Amino acid sequence: MTILLVMLGVVLALALLIIGIYNRLIGLRQTCNQAWSDIEVQLKQRQDLIPNLVNVVKGYAKHERETLKEVIDARNAAVSAGGVGDTVAAENFLTQALSKLFALAEAYPDLKANENYLQLQDELSDVENKISAARRFYNNATQEYNTGREQFPANMIAAPFSFGSRDFFESVEGREALQVAPDVSFD
Repeated sequence: MTILLVMLGVVLALALLIIGIYNRLIGLRQTCNQAWSDIEVQLKQRQDLIPNLVNVVKGYAKHERETLKEVIDARNAAVSAGGVGDTVAAENFLTQALSKLFALAEAYPDLKANENYLQLQDELSDVENKISAARRFYNNATQEYNTGREQFPANMIAAPFSFGSRDFFESVEGREALQVAPDVSFD
């Protein structure tokens, strides 16, 4: 009888441990999902600003159709991207296209002084800061989730219950480029 109670206690303790680990993994996964949703909201705001920005620039730089087309194509690709990997790639391409657009604007002093352009540029800058903060939160949540699912004994529960690894939202340059110090010259 005592052995049966001890065995029942061990089974109950093991069941509680498994339930606790499972619930922790669910919580970590939901935090990642929420963080990704926050990123998607910010990316949508960014994508909504771009047509207005392009229209303002279009009035000043009619002969720069290639750059404007590239920005619109990049924006459309970002809107239609699905999943973390595709979204990251599309958003990185959009960031590069926007950099070209801002460089183009530098060649037009009247455009740089245009109130609509300046307002849109400020809004876009604000959204970029929000995206950066949301990306940091998402990457932190992803790191906690991936670590949590790989640690023992959670790794024994994660695999059978399909808790797969999550991808990080990497910057355009990638981690390797961020490790290189910038070259500063005072020549």
